[in-house]
Amino acid sequence: MLSIGVFGDSDGDLTTFDAALKLLASKGARRFLFAGGKFADLDDWVKWKREEVKAKSDYSNENFLEDVSRYLIGHEQKERPAAFGTAHEEMREIEELTRMKDKILRAPEKGSLAYQDTAIPRKVLEMLGDSLCCLVHDKNDLDKEDMLNAVVLVHGKETDPKVVQIGPRTFITPGSLKSGGKRTVGLIEQHEKQVTFSAFTLDGKEVISKQPIQLGSGKTKISVK
Repeated sequence: MLSIGVFGDSDGDLTTFDAALKLLASKGARRFLFAGGKFADLDDWVKWKREEVKAKSDYSNENFLEDVSRYLIGHEQKERPAAFGTAHEEMREIEELTRMKDKILRAPEKGSLAYQDTAIPRKVLEMLGDSLCCLVHDKNDLDKEDMLNAVVLVHGKETDPKVVQIGPRTFITPGSLKSGGKRTVGLIEQHEKQVTFSAFTLDGKEVISKQPIQLGSGKTKISVK
């Protein structure tokens, strides 16, 4: 069974970005589509998590002074992980972060440096079984060629999650992670030839329950320019 997590519009809120990833992973997602809102959030999230890992493993000057103070007043020293074990655990967690980042495809938003960088695609293509899926932040960036080639079109820049079927094409948005709204994510699942979309709030409550997605018949023609 193929499971793809879909989320977007975190707008710099790394705690919410992290919560979205954890929820989708707990729902079975093994790949992720980040529909932008702030392209750099993925890089900032990785940096934040790396700093978290390092903070857990470092025996800092503050730790040393605390242990000396406890010793001088006759208290037992705090239990701290052995240096070798800590270094090993740090390496393992950083490797896991790198693997997670590689599983996340993302699309830049207008106005970002990434959107202006010709080396970064504004639209990301992913296979959903035998069908082509196109990811963008703003659906207005889609052109005729995109809609002829792709069967499923995923985008951000929407408040609420929804699935819209137009002819043989399906438009999907996971909704937004911005504060003040519902803060939702989506999950695309494929079991044999059946594809469904579900949406959840960050507390795991279902907003849209397994709505079928029509992929059409025949193979999608792909043209690349």
